[in-house]
Amino acid sequence: MHPVLFKIGPVVVHTYGLMMALAFLAAMMISKREARVFGEDPDKIADLIFYILLWGVIGARLFYVAVNLSWFVSYPLDVVKVWEGGLVFYGGFIGGLGAAFYCVRKRQIPFWKSIDILTPALPFGHFLGRIGCFNAGCCYGKVCDLPWAVTFTNPDSLAPLHTPLHPTQLYESLANLALFGVIMAVRKKKRFEGQLFWGYVVAYGVIRFLLEFARGDERGSYLLGLSPAQQVGVLLCVSGAVMLFILSKRAHREVARG
Repeated sequence: MHPVLFKIGPVVVHTYGLMMALAFLAAMMISKREARVFGEDPDKIADLIFYILLWGVIGARLFYVAVNLSWFVSYPLDVVKVWEGGLVFYGGFIGGLGAAFYCVRKRQIPFWKSIDILTPALPFGHFLGRIGCFNAGCCYGKVCDLPWAVTFTNPDSLAPLHTPLHPTQLYESLANLALFGVIMAVRKKKRFEGQLFWGYVVAYGVIRFLLEFARGDERGSYLLGLSPAQQVGVLLCVSGAVMLFILSKRAHREVARG
């Protein structure tokens, strides 16, 4: 595809970096809009998402470095080259969620309501980010002979060249776009705070678990035949289901008390 969008003298604009920037901008705009819809201060939400995105990128990069530690031991300066690709979603999810817990409590704004406000931005930002992955060639799929297989030919691509592969980046991008549509359609019908976020966690855990079967890139050590992403996906699904149950029960008790 097109890892490098264009060059102007010494300035190189990587497609992955541009798509990540667009994803951050879209996340900010969506979250501020949702804050207005649900009666919260858009500026507080904007501050919140800034720190979530910052720590999300840090977490995503650290996770990627940990999985590919042997490479970065030999090329330590490559650790900072996030614009060339190499962010792991689950690492970003953990880093961003940690920042959210800290910032929401520090600013004394409704916790689960705020997290729900931010939820639609997650799959939409991920949708754009995976398009960046597709252009960079990272997160590529296994060899296949399907009519929609993609063949990377650009020598700067991170994917194997001249080999038909599953376009796993596009699979995940479209799945996230569909998930965004579902969340936007049901967000005003939720029965309790936190339902959108943990519903998203369960849904994405299932999506990622299934997509991993088509991935062909190196993703760390397997356990019981499951990739690290699948292992985390199972944990997310279980924890999401548990949290939905707990928050639902809490909401029912509060209604019963009147």
